[in-house]
Amino acid sequence: MTDNVSTHEAEEDRRNADILIWVNGALTHRAEATVSVYDSGFMLGDGVWEGLRLYNGRWTFLEEHIGRLFEAAKAIDLDIGMTPARSSQPLRKPAPQTTCTLMHMRV
Repeated sequence: MTDNVSTHEAEEDRRNADILIWVNGALTHRAEATVSVYDSGFMLGDGVWEGLRLYNGRWTFLEEHIGRLFEAAKAIDLDIGMTPARSSQPLRKPAPQTTCTLMHMRV
């Protein structure tokens, strides 16, 4: 018999122990990041996301990613609750101080 392992049972990666998560306008340590149980993503599984990469302190293809994010949300009738310009505003600021030269983020 083969063991079936899902992504929820993936090995812990110690590099993720102190990651910060953007929740409601603030960077929050992963242990403190929460969403309401009434959030449609939590209750119904609704959601869309885009993956971005940071190269040399700049998010690559930011406008394209944000555009796709809003198009995907529209396709499932999901209101993101802000404009594309407002949603990308925090990403236009300088990236947080980090020793990473390459970073991946989901929006």
